[in-house]
Amino acid sequence: MAAASHSQPGASVPESEGITHNGTDTAEGLGFQSEKAKAKADAKAKAKAEKEAKKAANAAARGQKQAAPTQPDENDPLKDQYGDAQLVQSQATTERKWTRVEALNKDLENQQVLLRGRVATVRGKGKSCFIVLRQRTATIQVVLFTNDKTVSKGMVKYASNLSRESIIDVAGTVVVPQEPVIACTQSQVELHVTSIHCISRADVLPFEVSDAARSEEEIAEAEAAGELKARVSQDVRLNGRYIDLRTAANQAIFKVQSGVCQLFREILVSEGFQEIHTPKLLAGASEGGSSVFKFNYMGREGCLAQSPQFYKQMAIMADQEKVFEIGPVFRAENSFTHRHLCEFTGLDFEMAINEHYSEVMDVIDRLFVYIFNGLNAKYGKDLELIGQQFPFKPLQYQQQNLRLPFEDGIKMLQAAGYDADPQGDLSTELERELGKLVKEKYKTDFYMLYNYPLAVRPFYTMPSPHNSQYSNSFDVFIRGEEIISGAQRIHEPKLLTERAKALGIPVDTIQTYIDSFKYGAVPHGGAGVGMERVVMLFCKLDNIRKTSLFPRDPKRLTP
Repeated sequence: MAAASHSQPGASVPESEGITHNGTDTAEGLGFQSEKAKAKADAKAKAKAEKEAKKAANAAARGQKQAAPTQPDENDPLKDQYGDAQLVQSQATTERKWTRVEALNKDLENQQVLLRGRVATVRGKGKSCFIVLRQRTATIQVVLFTNDKTVSKGMVKYASNLSRESIIDVAGTVVVPQEPVIACTQSQVELHVTSIHCISRADVLPFEVSDAARSEEEIAEAEAAGELKARVSQDVRLNGRYIDLRTAANQAIFKVQSGVCQLFREILVSEGFQEIHTPKLLAGASEGGSSVFKFNYMGREGCLAQSPQFYKQMAIMADQEKVFEIGPVFRAENSFTHRHLCEFTGLDFEMAINEHYSEVMDVIDRLFVYIFNGLNAKYGKDLELIGQQFPFKPLQYQQQNLRLPFEDGIKMLQAAGYDADPQGDLSTELERELGKLVKEKYKTDFYMLYNYPLAVRPFYTMPSPHNSQYSNSFDVFIRGEEIISGAQRIHEPKLLTERAKALGIPVDTIQTYIDSFKYGAVPHGGAGVGMERVVMLFCKLDNIRKTSLFPRDPKRLTP
């Protein structure tokens, strides 16, 4: 009876609890069933572990098989002709000569050359491999065909698995193809490879260079056709700027930028100017206002130079007569516009004048005509490359450029219906609108606006002798945006001190600057040019960050 009470008809009890199907529940039965279940579970777990281990081993084997080969097969007779090169560590020099990709043409047909460049694209297909090799803006098609004499199967496999943007050395024969290779700049030739070695393998890219090089027009056309083309945002570009700069347009932009600086130097040196290098650590603000970076300088307050203004003027007081500088300028402006940076490159000059500050404007006129003519003559291919991604119309300018009084510019705006203050500065919007009006009336994108109100100019600007509310100053514009501020400077210490106090500048912080005019001061004037703005506006780019190598704005301090 007692046994029956432990096993009610129809009761459902898990076997894991040691209850047999016939109702036996003795201690011996329970123990036997427990040991049996444990042994069965252990065996099952062991089998599962062995299965997982075998699966992992197979996966590892597949991974090794599929991984990009970095070294040749030891049994390959052509094993010395391909593979990852030893780290270039200045171990030795050789007699090898590398040829520039841009130098390859039909004249080199059947010649052996050695090239170094980046893998722009790679496509392996059966017993062949096609690589587009890029060197700055020049590209050439590199081909490998298996023939077991100069190219092996292992060689093709190795080349086909190279990652995009890797650096490689390729040697081979220059061949003239039956049809031009329209996708490459060196379209009349291609290279048939006899050796290929990787110098540096590229990791997975944060974005593709080909995507970064795509124009907005191309993206729009693709979208209209129902296709999707990647667009790389500005922040993504700037975060990986060292990759973004590899695009053809960016390569060209910074060649043009280099050209602006070179031409700036050439014309000024030819006119008797000498280059100087001024301090960027100052005791006081060089332009006044709050847009100054302050720092602790050995226990006292210092400022980063907002311009080389003080020191180029002191150079004139030191009888250097005509000076210029190309250097960094720092502005703590919390501006998030398309044309402002916290650090940019200034193209500055200062000169002694004899009678009138128009002598400075004469230099600017010759200077920019020389720069514009030089860019068009020497950098035509680069401007074309920029235009392919960022289409623009060539800058319209005159060999003798327009000079417009500030008051006349205000009248033009007022006549067109704009509320322009004769005693105020021009807003960005008004500058653009005036640029349009000037272009329509005078057929030029480049002009000077002079005799600005004194209230909107720096403290060292000479007041106008005809109207004390105005000044002997000017701005210069390209496509309706300001690129230059210039003026005759105050060279009389008492007036300079009065102006500094009027604008709230602590005189004690600029006393050495004021003192430089106490011992015989030469009348003088000059100007400061924003290099990045010149390039941006000459090429009609939409953002100054495109013309700054590694931009610094209120939110960006890296890379």
